[in-house]
Amino acid sequence: MNGETMDRFFERGILALVLAILIFAPLAMGAVETWAFLVVQMLIMGVMLLWGLRLALIPGAKLFWPALGWPVLAFALYAVARYLTADIEYAARFEMIQTLLYAFLFFAIVNNLTSRECPQVVFFVLVILAAGISCFAIWQFMTHSSRVWNEISPYQGRATGTYISPNNFSCFLEMTMPATLAFLLAGRVKALTRIWLCYALLIMGFALAVTFSRGGWVAAGVGIIAVLAILLCHRKHRLTAFIVIVVLSASLVVFVTKYFSRTFGYINRVESIESGDKFDLEFRADMWRAAERMWADHFWFGVGPAHYDFRFRQYRSENVQGRPDRAHNDYLNLVADWGTTGGIIVAGGILIFGIGLVRTWKAVRPDERELGRGMSNRFAFFVGASAALLALAAHSVVDFNLHIPANALIGVAFLALLANQSRFAAVNREADAGVIVRIGLIIALAGGVAYFGIQGYRREQESIWQARAGDLNLPFLERAALLEHAFTAEPENFQTAYDIAELYRLQSFQGGDDYEVQARTAMEWYLRGMKLNRFDGYDDLGYGMCLDWLDRHDESEAYYSRAEALDPNGYFTVAYVGWHYIQAGDYAAARVWLERSLRLEWNDNPIASSYWDIVQDRLAKQASGQPVLPAGYQ
Repeated sequence: MNGETMDRFFERGILALVLAILIFAPLAMGAVETWAFLVVQMLIMGVMLLWGLRLALIPGAKLFWPALGWPVLAFALYAVARYLTADIEYAARFEMIQTLLYAFLFFAIVNNLTSRECPQVVFFVLVILAAGISCFAIWQFMTHSSRVWNEISPYQGRATGTYISPNNFSCFLEMTMPATLAFLLAGRVKALTRIWLCYALLIMGFALAVTFSRGGWVAAGVGIIAVLAILLCHRKHRLTAFIVIVVLSASLVVFVTKYFSRTFGYINRVESIESGDKFDLEFRADMWRAAERMWADHFWFGVGPAHYDFRFRQYRSENVQGRPDRAHNDYLNLVADWGTTGGIIVAGGILIFGIGLVRTWKAVRPDERELGRGMSNRFAFFVGASAALLALAAHSVVDFNLHIPANALIGVAFLALLANQSRFAAVNREADAGVIVRIGLIIALAGGVAYFGIQGYRREQESIWQARAGDLNLPFLERAALLEHAFTAEPENFQTAYDIAELYRLQSFQGGDDYEVQARTAMEWYLRGMKLNRFDGYDDLGYGMCLDWLDRHDESEAYYSRAEALDPNGYFTVAYVGWHYIQAGDYAAARVWLERSLRLEWNDNPIASSYWDIVQDRLAKQASGQPVLPAGYQ
């Protein structure tokens, strides 16, 4: 195999792996589950391995460093530094791993998928994938199905495709639809292909409609309008773009008024403003205010990578009782987690990217003075991918799609392929890789593969043991033993420590000869959880409950106080503070806490609601002078 053949083999191998990533992640429910992301991680490691071999075996390999490479590198290095100083090591490590994987993939695409055919291949594969998933989404809507592979989506009446959330699926469509429209109107494709693109776009549009994702509708509209606006600026596409605007506007009005507005999903999502919509807006506003407060308290470096969810309890308002996971605004989530430093790096990257697009526009835009219709696949991809990223940026104002791996990976691929097109505007940035540079890159790639491999193996072992422990039919102590194996595989996971402690506590609360030993074992695990995540007040709650169970009420008071300080507006925490006062025999104090817990969450609050009647009964007996049994006899 000669050098040219081998070089082509590496390029095609890397392209195949990139396509496998972009296909698998959306099909695997967005790759949000651990097993799915581990597959993505292995595929990216394969890309890194092939790139390293290409650098080592192909003489005269060239490197291309776009201006966007600097902020990408800066944020990757900042992610490592911020991980090393983070409060919650486990959460920060996996956020850092994701960041580094995306950075490696960006540079691999920029330096390996350099042929003109690569963007077109990526585009057509994504269109085929999007059309196929859209057909499945339409089937979901027509059959009122919420099944996604072997899972059930909680979003009844809304199409989710192969994602669990319709909002995440709408983000996938809002990126593929502008690119499809751009190739349909400006791509150099055959008539049959153009007809197929038209049908694919219609299918995607209908699938987007039945997601009933308002953020997705708006973001897709932003992307489509951007494509049409750019084409209006080109003389040879101006008439076509204008006709499409008129036809699209008229068709949309007819479709919405005559058909779509009569569906239950539309009425429920758009017209019920006074109930669900108002609550949804208030819910998001509360999450945004919490992110703003985190940023204000940790202005320069944020609370830590992926720390928002774990710090949220301390900042939550009384209106939000669930776990938000993310801030539902990627920009606020960025500054809350990474601080102003991270925000400046990303803002600088956006500015550099925008300047690069302006410069590249002149190089990829067809000459209006030349004969012909001005069709160009390079130009179509430039317009479509740019509009796709604009749509993603718009949707990120009200959601967290950048934290959905499938959508983030498509964004990274578009970003890298667009950065690649800047070669046409600045060819001097491509140069032969010197020996020192090549050796450094090979070492970095080899080190990355080794590190990601070790981390992937540890997480895989942890997931296997956690899955076995998830069998609710097993006795508490057997499940705890299985989780201890998971903790051995990943000893920084505070959640595993808490789960083990809970199982020992539940077993102890059942009584038996060994209840004291089991309670003390639970307390040991709670202490481990406190050390691994000092912001999780549930460990303090559990520790205090064990002390109450052992009749050490005076000692438990401090742990309940700390739990309440870490989660002052959480109904669950407040309810268990009330439970503590019942165990201590202070029913008047218990009533105050249980009443507040019910005020925070009255609908699904079994602890407060069940003990409320007990407290009322005992206070009534005390008032009447009747004897009250000790707390252990309730």
